Amino acid sequence: MNELHRSGCPINLTLEVLGDRWSLIVIRDIMFGNRRHFRELLQNSVEGIASNILADRLRRLVDKGLLTKEDDPSHKQKSVYSLTEMSIDLVPLLAQMGAWGRKHMPVSEELAIRAELLENGGAPLWNDFMDELRAKHLGMELPPGTPSVLGRLTEAYLEVVARKKSA
Repeated sequence: MNELHRSGCPINLTLEVLGDRWSLIVIRDIMFGNRRHFRELLQNSVEGIASNILADRLRRLVDKGLLTKEDDPSHKQKSVYSLTEMSIDLVPLLAQMGAWGRKHMPVSEELAIRAELLENGGAPLWNDFMDELRAKHLGMELPPGTPSVLGRLTEAYLEVVARKKSA
């Protein structure tokens, strides 16, 4: 069945999938926070997403092909959400959104540090991060000894948080 769209404009079509208040936040939290379970996404949301909204967005993102949902082998009642290639392809868009937000909005240092690193690293860092996400979510192989971009981003975030606590 063909879905009805307002137009065939690529920006419109992207916004029809990602333009609500929460979809990109959920993808961001899976991508940058490595949160793969419903409870992790709910309890660790900086923005405080409601459980019914989270459930709806996860369902929509799975239906649209941006996430997959599988039973968690370690727990009968849990599901594991994974990024698909379609959502991994959003890394450059999210990096650009982070750069725009840093330039034009009153960001907090600890929440902007990852965006700063992605902006400064440019396309080479984005590509490395996308490869790492493919390994983590799609089961692709990374060469042995490949440095973790997510580890670097997380370490920078934790350093800013620790410095601000001690100040």
